[in-house]
Amino acid sequence: MDFDWIGVTFDLTKLTPKDIEESFEDPFSMKLLPDDNSEGAEARYYNLGKSLGGRGIFSVFWTDGKRYRVIFARDMTPTEADFFERKRAEDV
Repeated sequence: MDFDWIGVTFDLTKLTPKDIEESFEDPFSMKLLPDDNSEGAEARYYNLGKSLGGRGIFSVFWTDGKRYRVIFARDMTPTEADFFERKRAEDV
């Protein structure tokens, strides 16, 4: 996966690019498309995944099929972490 980190508009001091990239490579990560995608707008996707250190990360991103551009990333909320763990348990 190629990530575009040029001109990132969110704070990368709390989450490193490495942690975010690892959350995308998590074999249990979930990539979701929101229901209300506006016509003509670039599709925005959500990713829920964990870094190698076990940190749960929620990201908003777009992709052109080759590159990923993370628009925003933060730690998962407790509700998101619960959803992630329930879906992960279903897959195992």
